[in-house]
Amino acid sequence: MNAENDITKIITEEQICLNLKGTSKHEVIGELSQLLYDNALISDIAEFTKDVLFRESEGITGLGDGIAIPHCKSDYVLKTAIVIGKCHSPVVWESLDNQPVELIIMFAVKNVDATTLHIKLLQQVAAILADEDKIKQLKSSQTKQEIMALLANR
Repeated sequence: MNAENDITKIITEEQICLNLKGTSKHEVIGELSQLLYDNALISDIAEFTKDVLFRESEGITGLGDGIAIPHCKSDYVLKTAIVIGKCHSPVVWESLDNQPVELIIMFAVKNVDATTLHIKLLQQVAAILADEDKIKQLKSSQTKQEIMALLANR
């Protein structure tokens, strides 16, 4: 696997927020968009957020088990990236098990990466989330380092 297809090469500790303050899906997506912007990964918070919310309107991104993976392809993405956020208290989100979410893994995908890199990254995240022990560890992790270690040890 080349470096750019490796999930640990496109997420850094600066792209993880362990204390999202938002109490709604819109607020949390806004916070994660801000995190992308602060890391120079998107060029426009408002427009990127609109793209994510449009994608949200097309289908459920709550996987169940308290996890959501909002994502979108956008012209406002400067570099394909992932940000991860943990909520203080569960947030109402359309999900497969009709339960709120507390861990959000958001993908920001450059349009030019839409077919290849995007799919490879989704596969890596899906493999991690297919493991119940990893899900528990991700949800209980207290530090950014713990999350990075879990992503590296898929």
